[in-house]
This record gives sequence, structure tokens and C-alpha cells, in this order.
Amino acid sequence: MSEQNAPGSHTGPAGESAASRFRPSAVAAVRLAGIGEAIGVQVPGASAAVSVTGISLNSRTVERGDLYVALPGGSRHGADFAGQAVERGAVAVLTDDAGARLLALSADTAVPVLVVDSPRNVVGPLSAMIYRSQPPAGHPPRLFGVTGTNGKTTTTYFLNSLLRALGQRAGLIGTIEILAGGEPIPSLLTTPESTDVHGLLALMRERGLDAASMEVSSHAISFQRVDGVVFDVAGFTNLTQDHLDLHGTMDDYFATKAELFTSRRARAAVVMVDDEWGRRLAAAAGIPVTTVASAPGNGPADWTVTSTAPRGLGTEFTLSGPDEARLKIHTALPGAFNVANAALASVMVLASGVETAALQTALDSHDPFTVAVPGRMQLVAEEPAAVVDFAHNTDALARALEAVRSPLPGSRVIVVFGATGQRDQGKRPAMGAIAAQLADVVIVTDDDPHDEDAQAIRADVLAGARAAQEQGALTCVIEEIHPRAAAINRAAELARRQDTILVAGRGHEVWQEVKGVNLPLDDRVELRNALTARGFTVLQDERIES
Repeated sequence: MSEQNAPGSHTGPAGESAASRFRPSAVAAVRLAGIGEAIGVQVPGASAAVSVTGISLNSRTVERGDLYVALPGGSRHGADFAGQAVERGAVAVLTDDAGARLLALSADTAVPVLVVDSPRNVVGPLSAMIYRSQPPAGHPPRLFGVTGTNGKTTTTYFLNSLLRALGQRAGLIGTIEILAGGEPIPSLLTTPESTDVHGLLALMRERGLDAASMEVSSHAISFQRVDGVVFDVAGFTNLTQDHLDLHGTMDDYFATKAELFTSRRARAAVVMVDDEWGRRLAAAAGIPVTTVASAPGNGPADWTVTSTAPRGLGTEFTLSGPDEARLKIHTALPGAFNVANAALASVMVLASGVETAALQTALDSHDPFTVAVPGRMQLVAEEPAAVVDFAHNTDALARALEAVRSPLPGSRVIVVFGATGQRDQGKRPAMGAIAAQLADVVIVTDDDPHDEDAQAIRADVLAGARAAQEQGALTCVIEEIHPRAAAINRAAELARRQDTILVAGRGHEVWQEVKGVNLPLDDRVELRNALTARGFTVLQDERIES
């Protein structure tokens, strides 16, 4: 992808101040001759001495001294924007043959142009080279990467909290925000572009951070956003149907995830083996693997959750490992999947070299898995229980619905959800069926339609819900209500104090994209306002504010 079709490339802050937040304040210059040597391109004459102190894929975020990488896009080539990049201070351009031809047809480019067959293939390694993001002798932060369909965000937050409980300065790169030792930076992509990833790792090293955790999406691997990055520990949560619009089949989706568990990308792995995909990955990984199971019945594993007990809305459990090792752990977040996320985070930290006794002390002293994760099983009210969660695929929705089911007699689960436009259409009826099977009231509404017809998306979801209702003789109520705020209001209108409302699909997101327009919409704010209007008490939490 280029800056013309990269998601979020022109969203939010632009310019030097935005770019500076993703890179260190001081970068030792790299000569263009050295860059040319690294990618097999001869740099002639005086151009060889040009000093490069940064790298950017987006002309709007170029800083003085940058190498601007002009990639082909969906409708425009990045070379069309080389002039703007040079005006902003780019000292050289890296592009492909098509980009070089465009530059030759335009006014003379006043900076050196390097040409390679596939510039995307060299962006990651060049970013690592320019920013010196993970130098062998430079004590870079220990890096934890988490991949899988569901649980990536929560596990990285758990890692961050646990590392801090161990007395370490920890950073975070993920879906919701980026923490690099300063003010939080809002995130635009689950995993940023490789130029930003390496800049952030260098920034963390500059600021003296000890460790960092990062979400690694399948898009990040496919689009080469983590090229040139080596993780100290890579973790795997699970694999369920999602993103088949990109990958085509589950086997291809798995193969993309599995690329993270090779010696080129990671030194050690921790793999949840609760599903067949995890067991397959553990057997195939090309690096040392530690396995984790969230229940004894999920097969043999190095570490297994051997007992669980409810504690408040969450769970306390024992994690049993080799040589009779035991960890006593508590998570305040509801659901068996959060037991799995906490177990995975714990074993990933152990795999990085932390002793079991030190980890137990941190768990006992700080209760790190009580951390609130924005939009992940986030509690807005208690009577009725009102929860906002990011669940946006079949498996995640099923787990969330099971997790919020109250044991109170006569209590009902009211779910509000939709499906995202221009994504895997095959999961829409399946999500509707799951909702009908596990909820008492199903309110189908809009998620992010993008450029698709919202009514058609709702129709797909409703078809699955109504088919499941008919086939299973289910007594659930199914309603179609839009816009989304009206659907949330309807849920609050129907709720009784002993009921549970689950608003699923968008989590922490504060914008809804409809036909290319971003409309302000925060499920947490809408749910809180709807409950308050009906006399219910809501929890006061600054994280709910949009």
C-alpha cells in the first residue's frame, strides 16, 4: 500500500509534529551510499555523501533529512507526491520502475532517486538501519508481539501492566493507543507502518524503556509492517474466522500468522493450544515454543490452567507448569477468554527470562490483570450490567455473550451489534445465528458500513438470526434498529435492573465510517447517556469519554 490507499494515512494529525511523535529526537545520519549498498543499488558521485536521518512512506509526514519511499497505490503512485516530500525536506527518493518513469516525466527531481524492483520489500530493513531500532549492543527494549484473531489488545495491555508491576518501564503499540514513555498517542492501525514501528522502537530506546508489547495483525504481516523487527517473545492467542476478505481461506490466514513464529521474526514463542490451530502452530514453529492451555481438557501443554473460581466479575485461577511450578493469578475482566489472555501474558513474561517467584510477587503485590482495557469488556453500569466490547466476529461474539450471562433468575441478555462493511461477508449470517442462540433480545444495527449499503449488511445478519431462531425454535426477540445510537437507546429502554446489555463490535472506537464520512459515535457514551436518561446509575470512568 502507498499513502494513497493506506488506511488512516491521512487521518488525524499530520505534519512534523505528528511524525515526530513516532520517531526519536536524535538520529545519527546514515550516508546514502550505505543505504544503496544495503539494497544493492549503486549511488554515484556526490549523492553518495547525502545524509539520511529518517524515512517516510507518506509525503505529509516527511521531515527534513528523510528518505521518501514512493510506493504504488490503488489509484495514484507515491511518486506523484515526491515534489511535496522534497519540499518538506526529503533528501532522496526510493521507488520502483513505474515511480522512476513518473519522476522522469515530471519536473526534474532535485534529489537522488534510488530504484529497486520492490521498494516495499526493503522498507522494514531500511527503517531498522536508519533508526537503529534494535541494535545488538544498544540494549533495545525487550519486545513482546501478540498475534491471533481475538485477545491481542487485552493481552498486550496485560503484558504492559505486568511488566510495570515488575518495576519495568514498558511501552505499548496497538489498536487503541501507543505508549512510548510520554503522552499516549492515538493509534490509527492495529500495527503501524514499518517506518513508524522502527521509529517508535528507537524512541522507546532513547527514552530508556525496558520492554514493549505490540499487537501484530495478519494485515501487518501481509503488508510487511513488521519487516525488520525481531521479537524476543511472540505469543499466539487463537484463530477463528475473520479477515477472509484478505486471506481467502483459513489455511492462508493461518499461514500468515505462522510467519511470525520463524527465526527471522522472533526468538521464542508462547502458544495457546486451546484450538487446533494453536496445536498446529506449536508443532510447526521454527523457534523454541512454550505451550499454554486454559483448561486441562484442551490437551497437553507446558502450562495449564488447573482450577478457576469466580471473584467478583472476574476469575481467580491457578496456572500449573513444569516441575510443579504454580502461579496464583486473578483477572478482574469477565470471561474464560480473559483467563486465557492472562495466562498467555504471564507465560510470555516467564519466557523472557523472569523467574516464577518474581512473577508471583508482582501478581500478589499489584494485581496487574485488573487493568481496564478500553472497549474490551468495559463495564459502563452494574444494574443493569452494561458492557461494551470489541467482539466483531463469530467466535468473539459467542465468547462475549457467554461471559456476560448473569446467574440471576429471570435475567436476560440484550445484545446490540452489526457487521462491518467491505469485510468478510461470510461471517455476517453466522454472527446473527450466534446472537439468536445466546441472547434473549437481539438488536441488529449498523457497525461501520464503509462504502457498502448498510441495509444490505443488516439483512445478511438478520437472515442468520432468523434462520437460527426458526430452526432452533428459539424464543429470542429480534429487532432491526438504526442508526446505532437509536439501537442502543432501545436496549436501555428494554432493560431491567437484573438484565445485561452487551453492545458489541466497535469497542473503543469513537468514529463510525459511512460512505467515506467519519461520524462521531462512541458506544460507551451512547450507552451511558441512554441508561442515565432512564434513571439507571452508571459508572463514572474517564476512559468512557470520547
